[in-house]
Amino acid sequence: MERVNNILNNNKYKRYLGLIEKFETNREFCKHDLKHFIDVARIAYILVMENRIEIKKELVYATALLHDIGRWQQYKNGVPHDDASIALSEGILIQSGFDEYEKDIILNAIRHHRNGNEEMNDFNNIFSISDKLSRECYICSALKECKWSNNRKNYKINY
Repeated sequence: MERVNNILNNNKYKRYLGLIEKFETNREFCKHDLKHFIDVARIAYILVMENRIEIKKELVYATALLHDIGRWQQYKNGVPHDDASIALSEGILIQSGFDEYEKDIILNAIRHHRNGNEEMNDFNNIFSISDKLSRECYICSALKECKWSNNRKNYKINY
């Protein structure tokens, strides 16, 4: 997991996390912080193993750490955060030692993390579902104000 730790210690990555934290200081809803990223990684890795998807653990964790890293650009400029995350992640992945093939897998999952479906047949879907499963709606104090539909909210622990 050396390359995942390279991401965590990347100066740009740290700066982007700080910007997200700044923009979400008064946010009542789910935060896009390191806890969320790690929760997504762990759930995704469990689902990858259960569904026998051939992908390295390091790629799962790298995807999770980077999938929302462009969220601050959405707050600042209205750029969709998946597009911003892809743009910001490319350089970090190269600096962290990921090759072109691995980079494509990671960036493709980031691109599709907002629109997966219930079919657990590839990493993109598993990752998208993991992102939603990581949300702790069952303890959220802003549940009634949340714009997610009731069928998307997590009212129970799945993993």
